[in-house]
Amino acid sequence: MSRYKKYAGGDPLAPPVDIAEALDAIGEDVMSGYSPERAMREFLRRGGQDQRGLDDLARQIAERRRELLQRHNLDGTLEQVRELLDKAVLEERKQLARDVTMDDGDRAFREMQIDNLSPNTAAAVSELSAYDWTSREAREAYEEIKDLLGREVLDQRFKGMKQALEGASDEDREAIAAMLRDLNTLLDQHNRGEDTEADFEEFMAKHGQYFPENPQNIDELLDALAQRSAAAQRMLNSMSAEQRRELMELSQQAFGSPALMEQMAQLDANLQAARPGEDWGGSEEFGGGEGLGLGDGTGVLQDIAELDQLSEQLQQSYAGSRLDDIDLDALARQLGDQAAVDARTLRELEQALRDSGQLERGSDGDLRLTPKAMRQLGKALLRDVAQRLSGRQGERDLQRAGAAGDLSGSSRPWAFGDTEPWDVPRTITNAVIREVGEGRSGPGVRLTVDDIEVQETEARTQAAVALLVDTSFSMAMDGRWVPMKRTALALHTLIKSRFRNDDLQLISFGRHAQTMEIEKLTALDAIWDKGTNLHHALLLANRHFRKHPGAQPVLLIVTDGEPTAHLEPGGEVWFSYPPHPVTIAKSVEELENSRRLGAQTTFFRLGDDPGLARFIDSMARRVEGRVVAPELDDLGAAVVGSYLGDRTARRTSNTYGGYPDAFGGRGWWAG
Repeated sequence: MSRYKKYAGGDPLAPPVDIAEALDAIGEDVMSGYSPERAMREFLRRGGQDQRGLDDLARQIAERRRELLQRHNLDGTLEQVRELLDKAVLEERKQLARDVTMDDGDRAFREMQIDNLSPNTAAAVSELSAYDWTSREAREAYEEIKDLLGREVLDQRFKGMKQALEGASDEDREAIAAMLRDLNTLLDQHNRGEDTEADFEEFMAKHGQYFPENPQNIDELLDALAQRSAAAQRMLNSMSAEQRRELMELSQQAFGSPALMEQMAQLDANLQAARPGEDWGGSEEFGGGEGLGLGDGTGVLQDIAELDQLSEQLQQSYAGSRLDDIDLDALARQLGDQAAVDARTLRELEQALRDSGQLERGSDGDLRLTPKAMRQLGKALLRDVAQRLSGRQGERDLQRAGAAGDLSGSSRPWAFGDTEPWDVPRTITNAVIREVGEGRSGPGVRLTVDDIEVQETEARTQAAVALLVDTSFSMAMDGRWVPMKRTALALHTLIKSRFRNDDLQLISFGRHAQTMEIEKLTALDAIWDKGTNLHHALLLANRHFRKHPGAQPVLLIVTDGEPTAHLEPGGEVWFSYPPHPVTIAKSVEELENSRRLGAQTTFFRLGDDPGLARFIDSMARRVEGRVVAPELDDLGAAVVGSYLGDRTARRTSNTYGGYPDAFGGRGWWAG
């Protein structure tokens, strides 16, 4: 048999989720020092421009929970009982006053009983249990109290029972009693490990109409019953001691059958034994004006428990959390279908990110950006650099930087990053041969990437580039950490895609220096160690230059501080602030070694410290280098522009001060 229900999955014809916005945001967060895993989770938490995030859904959950507590109170059943009791007493007084045939002594005795009822509602109901009502309306109101209490007590454990038993007959009540006896027998067997699947099926065949959840096995039955029973217990825990006492006393009057309460107590004990992990001891503070009956109050407590579970699922703060953990059906119940659609979209977005080839698990199990993701992030940074350079000069587009050399007369298949012109005849020929081989006929020729050949050029001048980036604590403290990494990634992407013959070495220097792959540098968190060991960084740069004796050395140094550390002969780091003369001397000596190797040196000075400006100016003059003092937003454009100038112009006029850049204009001036 097929079953159908309302579709709640959003637009079935909607296009797949777009991960471009998410990848941009993740890349920015990774540059800021977040791990890729955390960056992805932060985006899912914030959401996108047109997509609600987990935080927004969690906020709605909190508002819904607060609204339930502020709207309701737990006096609903007590208020209903008081109203029915007042009605019964009033109707009885009227009847006593109207009945002229009644013996005066009997009337006085009855009036005395009515007048001396306990002010406690539960006690008054108990005192009237043996009263011989003279008014039919009064008797009906009193019997309704017992009926109401019975239905409320059952509704606490079995959802919908209050409405189902309205106007129930004695046979209906006996059927309920039989169900409770059979249920307790089944749960006793289960707790002892003696039940069978046949026992469950037999029970459901007899009493299945009382369980709208339609459990398919004993565990599902226990889950449904225990959740509601635990909510009923939390409701009692949430009441004042006086409320709790009154309700417990009144419950003994349920259906006029103390045996019912005995069965209910046994049921609760069986459920607590089977599901001790449920929250049996919690409580809530209700403060509204809308009274709740026992059954409705239990339902509200179930809603609150479900909201708490959803809140935990949306927070994703526990180990191994995934968006697959979010109960979409529960979310739809509490916040509506659109909330479930939003959560499902976030789930699909998370899966798309993991399946996109942009994120991968490393050998240590941590999520990281793939080379593909690094290339895309680098391309985005290069586009930004190109716009800044184009905006400054307006004469040359970065895409035309690094033009090919003289044509050699031969061709080769196109590869990613090639900028040489196409060999059109060879490309068309390849396409025609391929289509004939595939049996394709018809007008026109369709090109594929595999068809393309480019014209080979004479070998271009190779450069050995060393980018030295300061990673001392002041770079992080003064907000220069992310611009530094953006700059490194932009230059790395440019060289790997446009100048693949050049060899770039990234070198970070703080208290000590180290060569670093771009992936590691990009993910590097802020380092708070004191020390600016330019001496060690220059040693590594010169080693890089010596490994490429036929290449033009290009030295690019990004720093915001004077050298305060150097390497001793034994490899130990010597640190001193203010800078020690020995540290300065060793740094200058190694910088002059770079000059002797033919390095074209550019300093990128960050910050406005006059002492730093004087020091770097003197260093640049000593090696006929240049000084650039860019704003942080222009750092990437400054470094890339300097590299392109060194790469393409090979100027003979490398003088300190202003310089002609790769775009035919003036360079940035020293401060």
